[in-house]
Amino acid sequence: MIDILLVDDETYVTESLELTIPWGELGVTTVLRAASGKEALEIMEENAVDIVVTDIRMPGMSGLDLIAEVSKRWSHIRCILLTGHSDFDYAKKAIQLQAADYILKPVNDDEFMGSVSAAITSLRDEWDEFDKYHRLLYSRKSDYKILRENLMHDLLLGREITARALREQLQQYEIHIDPEQSAVMMLIRLTGRFSSMDQQSLDLMDFAVGNIAEEVLGEQFNVWFGRGPHECLVMFLQNHQDQIEASQMDLETLRISAETFREHVIRYLQGDLSMVVTPSFPFNELTAAYRKSLGSLVLSGPEEHKITYMDMDQALSKRPENDATQALEELYKPPVLPQLLETKQWEAAARKLNTVFDAAEQVRLSREHVYEMYLSVTNAFMYIAHKQGHLVHEIDHAGFDLLLAHQLIQSPEKLRRWATEMLAKLQEELSDQEGVQSRRHVIKQVQELVTRDTGQDLSVKMIADKVYLHPVYLSKIYKAETGEGLGDYMIRMRMERALYLLKNSNKKIYEITSELGYQNPQYFSKMFKKHYGMTPNEFRDQA
Repeated sequence: MIDILLVDDETYVTESLELTIPWGELGVTTVLRAASGKEALEIMEENAVDIVVTDIRMPGMSGLDLIAEVSKRWSHIRCILLTGHSDFDYAKKAIQLQAADYILKPVNDDEFMGSVSAAITSLRDEWDEFDKYHRLLYSRKSDYKILRENLMHDLLLGREITARALREQLQQYEIHIDPEQSAVMMLIRLTGRFSSMDQQSLDLMDFAVGNIAEEVLGEQFNVWFGRGPHECLVMFLQNHQDQIEASQMDLETLRISAETFREHVIRYLQGDLSMVVTPSFPFNELTAAYRKSLGSLVLSGPEEHKITYMDMDQALSKRPENDATQALEELYKPPVLPQLLETKQWEAAARKLNTVFDAAEQVRLSREHVYEMYLSVTNAFMYIAHKQGHLVHEIDHAGFDLLLAHQLIQSPEKLRRWATEMLAKLQEELSDQEGVQSRRHVIKQVQELVTRDTGQDLSVKMIADKVYLHPVYLSKIYKAETGEGLGDYMIRMRMERALYLLKNSNKKIYEITSELGYQNPQYFSKMFKKHYGMTPNEFRDQA
């Protein structure tokens, strides 16, 4: 996959080299020729040249002038000087211009091939380093997305994190939020045409909405955006550092920013959204603010297109005491439900639910109160399921879908039946975490992730984060269950996809390279040849 340009005003020299050197053995696919420095530059402007072999003495532009211009415009190109003048000054100047080598005429084929081969090795080493750097950079950004989302879920679901640990994680994940300052939360449900999209399309829309949020709101606020645990988008806004002394955000600025954000989503994504905006609240009270704002989002109806601005009392639950709120206190009396589930005290957890719902039967609860019960119970279920490496919507889809959740909050009786059934399902699923069933479930998740994302540069760590397991443990159980290493499986899936595209499409090699998530065609070709014993071009020629 190497293109080489031969430059000499004596055309018989370049013709002879083109005809006598076994270029294919060196890995050179294209040999170009030029009779002057000017012609060589014109060729390089039209072609992706990797190596230039040029004579020093040429009319007009000398070889030294040529490689000086090449070095200035195409620093990645390797240059080899070819001359009949064994003058030290030429060699000295060539070294200063960082020429790859200096060969005397008449050319010895073995010496020439050795020089070209060394230049090719140098190029490939550089490509490998470049590819490795960008793979690491891409992996780092992808890992950060998962880690940021996991941290957001932990905070919203009520996980206790010390102030110091939280600050360190925010800094480590490059989240520009200060946990000691107040913040505003926006909960977003995509509506309109988004409602009929499949999950892959919705993931793309989430990414697009996040970009719009950063662009529209980033000038005014620090923004932390992600998908929340209850299938809605969550955004934290905080004043920039130079505005930090303003404890409350300007309401009018916030309203204008929220309206502009929604208008951009409608204009550029041709969809709509329903959004709940909280007032400023202390960051350590975000779980309560999330619970209340999520209730408002769901109770607003699945297809309402509007922005709701909550008042402070509504956001932080500062309501007058009454029988209903006193009944709900049973939810928060220790030991709380997450603690019982985490220690697998299933009978005690069942008694806790019965106590809560028995108390609820004694009073008249509004839909908002019932929804608070629903959130508290589902948060506990999500917390323990995720900690044990499961996705709760796969255990029970209905209870964790915002649209279907409407059916559960019609009355405490409906919610009680579902919560009791869900607890039983969790007990059955989690009691034998190390069993065959659990391992097979994880293997299925991994394989679905890999086959779905063959065009992304997935890493074992990224997959492990998505299934909530340690990378070493995940690799161990995958190998034990399938007999194949997880990394080997990921490469095999990409190579099989490459085979299909080479055989059944007219896409160019660089297009297939990009589609499979590789950074450059040379690295992809190397991996393909290692897997199938031939390059992509050779395979396509045989097909």
